[in-house]
Amino acid sequence: MAKVVDCYVERTAARLLRSLNGSGGAVPLHRIQFSNTIIQYLLDQKEAQIKNTGHGFLLAVVEKF
Repeated sequence: MAKVVDCYVERTAARLLRSLNGSGGAVPLHRIQFSNTIIQYLLDQKEAQIKNTGHGFLLAVVEKF
């Protein structure tokens, strides 16, 4: 049963990651309509990071070399 939840989280996180890539690689954190679980999954996988701009927070894609 837990495997179904993991697949859902992975699929939804991939959708958020595609959305981030499509909007320039970063989005203000307050505009994201995904759950905290999905955002935390991307942070744990080191695929995204939170950046403090001084005027708010951005969820940004981690650049991989």
